[in-house]
Amino acid sequence: MKKIQITQELFVKMLKYFYSDELEIDDYELNELYYDIKNGIDKKMDAISRRSYYTEYKTAETDAAREKARQKYLDAVGMHRDFRY
Repeated sequence: MKKIQITQELFVKMLKYFYSDELEIDDYELNELYYDIKNGIDKKMDAISRRSYYTEYKTAETDAAREKARQKYLDAVGMHRDFRY
């Protein structure tokens, strides 16, 4: 299984969220932490998906599979169709 790295800031927010009872964090800050953590995880999942598409593009065995993976990667990074070759 591969390892995934997250930023120290996201890790600290996760610790604060899960230890909020001991740290006596109020509901407003807890709600903010929740959304910050959710956004951080969403960004990380997007990065993982983009990297997966890029790796698939670079390691595909056939030209058709390579082109399909390239298109998925370009869609994932938000490259407009007019700027693609």
